Amino acid sequence: MKFMKIYIYISLLAVFASCGEKQDKELQNQDNMEMHRQKVIETYVDTMILHRTEFNKQIICNGRLRAKAKSEVNFAGQGIIADVLVREGQHVAKGQLIATMDNKEKQHELEKAEHELERAKVELTDKLIGLGYDDLETVPSDIMQRTEVTTGYYSAKYQLQTARKALENCNLYAPFSGRVANLEAKKFQRNDKVCTLVDDSGFEVEFRILEAELAIVKVGQKVRVSPFVEESLNFDGTLSEINPLVDDKGLVRIIARLANRGDQLLDGMNVRVVVEEKVQDTFVVPKDAVVERDGYNVIFLLEEGKAAWTYVDIVHSNINSYAINGCKRKETTINDGDIVIVSGNLNLADGTEVKVNNINAQ
Repeated sequence: MKFMKIYIYISLLAVFASCGEKQDKELQNQDNMEMHRQKVIETYVDTMILHRTEFNKQIICNGRLRAKAKSEVNFAGQGIIADVLVREGQHVAKGQLIATMDNKEKQHELEKAEHELERAKVELTDKLIGLGYDDLETVPSDIMQRTEVTTGYYSAKYQLQTARKALENCNLYAPFSGRVANLEAKKFQRNDKVCTLVDDSGFEVEFRILEAELAIVKVGQKVRVSPFVEESLNFDGTLSEINPLVDDKGLVRIIARLANRGDQLLDGMNVRVVVEEKVQDTFVVPKDAVVERDGYNVIFLLEEGKAAWTYVDIVHSNINSYAINGCKRKETTINDGDIVIVSGNLNLADGTEVKVNNINAQ
């Protein structure tokens, strides 16, 4: 009986101990859940310190590239293609042979012209001897010219020059350095069209700006050009021409020039053109730092661990940033050294407590 009581006592102790351990685990789980809940509702933000700095005011336009030089390259005469010595996309130097045309007929015409000149030369000599000039060097120029015409010698010289030129034209040379495009010539076919030669070492880009933006641009100004197909590629150019006319849409035509790099640009390519003007002594923030509230532009300043709702005016903008001032209508101000929240601000309200990931200096 005594042992039975001891056994029951030990069993009860085990049960109570098990229940206590279970309660401790439940309390610990509740504490962990509460900590997790508090962590979830905490708002983490990135910030920057506001300083006056330089801002790149930008005009962003669309344009189209035009190669430095482009020409249809064809034979001067008609005939059958004998050989094509280039391929499409190939770089060729000025004077390089591109294609040849069958020249058998032209060679025959040259030989015929040479024989005709010899015949005319004999007739010219006989005529001058008949006129009493044994030494052809002593013939007056007017008599020599008249005799060359009447004996056919002058015409024979011209025919020989023409035949030589026709034979030379059976070879097609590059008029300038560039790349071969639109190659259509085929061996043993007629030479209706050979190819297009494009000098893509440099380009012109034409774009249009608003009449009100004319004050920003000037000849010699730097521009940045990037193709739509790969906007990460940037090419520096120089503004070269400003058309002194405004069209019926209130636009002014502008032309800039730029150099190619690694054959990355192509004639006719659509590009984005950015014209920049440096504006000094401005407050600059990333575009993500500005949100809209009640129809106004707002930034949130970090003040004593809380987000402070602050109205601002956007003075200038570019692709990535805004130049801002305090809002005139709301009579707010921003100051050098203010800490601006630049991320995690979409759902913020005035007075929201926030946790800072980092602070970046502008």
